[in-house]
Amino acid sequence: MTTQRDLKFGWLSPVIGNQWSDHQPIVMFQERNILPTALQHFDSLWIADHFYGFDAKTDPFMEAWTTLTWLAAKFPDVLLCHHVLGQGYRNPALTAKMAATLQVLSGNRFILGIGAGWRDDEFLAYGYEFPRPAVRFAQLEELIHICRQMWTQDAPTFAGKHFHITEAAAPPKPDVVPPVCIGAYGEQIGLPMVGRLADMWNASTQGNIDKWLVKRDIVRASAEKCGRNPSDIHISLTVEKSLPNTDEESEIFRSELQLMVDHGVEHFVLDFGHPQSTEPVLRFVEQVLQPMKAAHIQPRK
Repeated sequence: MTTQRDLKFGWLSPVIGNQWSDHQPIVMFQERNILPTALQHFDSLWIADHFYGFDAKTDPFMEAWTTLTWLAAKFPDVLLCHHVLGQGYRNPALTAKMAATLQVLSGNRFILGIGAGWRDDEFLAYGYEFPRPAVRFAQLEELIHICRQMWTQDAPTFAGKHFHITEAAAPPKPDVVPPVCIGAYGEQIGLPMVGRLADMWNASTQGNIDKWLVKRDIVRASAEKCGRNPSDIHISLTVEKSLPNTDEESEIFRSELQLMVDHGVEHFVLDFGHPQSTEPVLRFVEQVLQPMKAAHIQPRK
């Protein structure tokens, strides 16, 4: 049985400061000038998890947990998610405790967005080990089990191959267990894990919808194999694209997103870069977001 759910739109706010933002973190500009307007219409707010930039290490790059917590206090009506946390950057029990705390403080708006981590230079620069993918995903799986135990049990104990906890109390436990959004692309390990464990899957098409559909079907098949209803896994899609500046651009944008809705996407995560004003934001809201929400029906495929 398929469950009807609302179509959601998320705003990804860049935490980097680069040459196009005069080396000031874009999220700080958006917090003042863009988000007060945008987040009246968007459902969720997403923040990336890295330690330094991709053009130059000297480019500012705000830490993800601190930034999302800062924004959670300023914008009390949106869901909150990282895009996505690197599991190796924080101890699993600490991740569980931080997530529980933010869930309580935010009024149950937090989604734990997390992945196995991929940026080897960053891991090594900060003194973290960077094992092969199979190990990183095994670590991620244990982390998710630890989090869910610490969110629901008074003093859980867990003994895994990579991590362990012993009566790891994390009061106050959240009234609503945070959903887990796994960011994954790998067809051998990552996507089957999504099917087994995730409440939400995040990825992008990487410019090839047919390949994305193969990945979607792996998630669904993995869910069925372990006795889950595939429709219980929310499908989110990251789209990196400039805001529309004309009616024609809005129509093209809406058509592109609608195609993905028809393929099962329920939650878009939109990275618009560094818009300078709210005018194109409101154009997107009026010509893309609102019509799509009004017309949303359950995906056919």
